[in-house]
Amino acid sequence: MSKSTRATQFLQRAKVAFETITYDYDPDADRVGLQAAEAIGVPPHRVLKTLMAEVDSRPVCVIVPSDREVSMKKLAAAFAGKSAQMMRPADAERLTGYHVGGISPFGQKKRVPVAIEASAMDEAYVFLNGGQRGLQLRMAPADAQAALDAKIASLIA
Repeated sequence: MSKSTRATQFLQRAKVAFETITYDYDPDADRVGLQAAEAIGVPPHRVLKTLMAEVDSRPVCVIVPSDREVSMKKLAAAFAGKSAQMMRPADAERLTGYHVGGISPFGQKKRVPVAIEASAMDEAYVFLNGGQRGLQLRMAPADAQAALDAKIASLIA
């Protein structure tokens, strides 16, 4: 597995401190984020999942703890929209340039607005996908927020 991806290159260019963690990705896992948390031995709320959604038909990136679900109502409100829905996996892959299970918020092919769940900002460090299945990036949540110019909002149901 390569530890150099568009995501890691993006962070290096932005001079953001991070550590790479690899694990055995299970393609049959019901919930990829929870499987990643278990594999690397950290609480699930520290492993943040990257989801692609649409607010009023505009693409957005949403980052929430892997053990929580996104509230579509709160997501729409975070982007001053009326409605939100999850993006189809094929559309998410085309937009980001990453495969589902390996979608990183960093270094996506097309930059879209990003929102991070507010509770994640309370952690000393979090894990985000590194741009391929089985690769996590450990970093301070404030560094992730700054690198992505992300909104901080209450997004979970």
